[in-house]
Amino acid sequence: MDKDEFLFRFHLKQQYDSCHNYQHHAPLRSAAVLIALFDDSKTMANQLNTEQDTYSTNGLQVLLTRRASHLKHHPSQISFPGGKVEHTDIDLTHTALREAQEEIGLDPENVTVIGQLPSYEIISGYQVTPIVAMIDSLQTYIKDKNEVDEIFHVPLQHFLQDENHHIIDSYRHGRHHNVHFYPYRHYNIWGATAAIMKDLVNRIK
Repeated sequence: MDKDEFLFRFHLKQQYDSCHNYQHHAPLRSAAVLIALFDDSKTMANQLNTEQDTYSTNGLQVLLTRRASHLKHHPSQISFPGGKVEHTDIDLTHTALREAQEEIGLDPENVTVIGQLPSYEIISGYQVTPIVAMIDSLQTYIKDKNEVDEIFHVPLQHFLQDENHHIIDSYRHGRHHNVHFYPYRHYNIWGATAAIMKDLVNRIK
């Protein structure tokens, strides 16, 4: 799927049922993450200075990070750039762009925001809103080692293939909820990140 087809499908389907059914039992804090896609993945892989340039790089790519292992919440998990809302943030989009700049050096001027997905309640006590955007042109990323261990990308096509999506039923605080998984290479993309990608897929398929 190329950029034009993605944008057409994303804006065509506005309503859909979320696959995420986790509800937190305590008050929630607001946060936002950035789902950043890029359509020149071969070059991007080289810029990220990882082994990703040996992988298949057809079509749009989804930018992901592996969180630092010492973090209090979700250490070493695969996630989108993002974080909690600060009092200086104008809105949730501002939060997502600011956090992406702080974590991986993504220039907000190099990003075109195209929309957002519904918010998600997650186990660490946050209500997370995903902001969907396109990276306009290649840039060099600078990771904050206090926040991020690795920056990498996954072809959007991987998430579009139903056989790559897995789900298990979990039980917490007297409630059942689904836990989603998208294994990719040596990465285990799961939890809210996987649920967000599943919802994005449902919107554009």
